[in-house]
Amino acid sequence: MGEILQPRQKQYLEKFNKEEDPLILEMESYAKKFRVPILSGDSAGFLEQLILVKKPKRVLEIGTAIAYSSIRIARNLGAGCTIDTLEKSKDNAKLAEVNILRSGLHDKINLIFGEAIETIPEIKYNYDFIFLDADKEDYRELFEIAIKKLKKGGVMFVDNLLWHGYAALGRVPAKQKTSTNHIRNFNEMFTSSLLLKSTILPVGDGVGIGIKI
Repeated sequence: MGEILQPRQKQYLEKFNKEEDPLILEMESYAKKFRVPILSGDSAGFLEQLILVKKPKRVLEIGTAIAYSSIRIARNLGAGCTIDTLEKSKDNAKLAEVNILRSGLHDKINLIFGEAIETIPEIKYNYDFIFLDADKEDYRELFEIAIKKLKKGGVMFVDNLLWHGYAALGRVPAKQKTSTNHIRNFNEMFTSSLLLKSTILPVGDGVGIGIKI
């Protein structure tokens, strides 16, 4: 299964990508070379726009990876605003720490190492904005834990809800069946939750946006 967009559409839209930050471009190149999952450029741009509109004081990111989205979020936060980002991989956390320091945004980004399922309940704060982008088999449990930390009117942003297009297919390759089922089940729960006004948009690999009501 390929990209959600057709190649010509994707190529056309990429002309409008004005990203000039050398670190961001370097991280995109690194992620592509070493197959590190990060937000697609259009999803990351959309996320940044939401941050600018919502103006959250405190953000929670579940799944740091190499801190690509952490940095893109942090550079759009106002003075005195912060993002707590959770990562369970030691290798990712080490690289993320380096990238955060290089970004000059270490005063806004708090990297927390550990299992999110165990860490989130221990966090004292509530959040204006939560970004979920972790292991797909954990999505449902992480959502149920994280939603308790989201303030009323806060935004829940979830990536990979089209799962490379597999979520909408009738026949899915064997190696993708388990992850696809996790995503399909999560999508049903996410869009029917009484705690959120939610929708799934065909941006990047499919992003879910929910407002806590």
